[in-house]
Amino acid sequence: MSSKDPRHYDVILAPVITEKATNASEHGKVVFKVALAATKPQIKEAVEKLFDVKVKSVNTLRRRGKWKAFRGRYGLQSETKRAIVTLEEGQKIDVTTGL
Repeated sequence: MSSKDPRHYDVILAPVITEKATNASEHGKVVFKVALAATKPQIKEAVEKLFDVKVKSVNTLRRRGKWKAFRGRYGLQSETKRAIVTLEEGQKIDVTTGL
């Protein structure tokens, strides 16, 4: 079993469980919310060590924070970064079990 460095938990914050992410999981892709400063190599290493799988590629996207109205009040949603991790053939991660 690979060693789990506590710093990997600072890179991978949470799995994203949406309809789109669930559909992507059928094609060997897993979506994670990651730290804003995380780089693709760091994300790849963290996923490989935490879940003991082989990662084929990592794609990232940043969603800028935006102003939203809620019950007549305006607030700023925080900026988020997500990583779409493509796993090697035959590998899988069950994100419903948690880290």
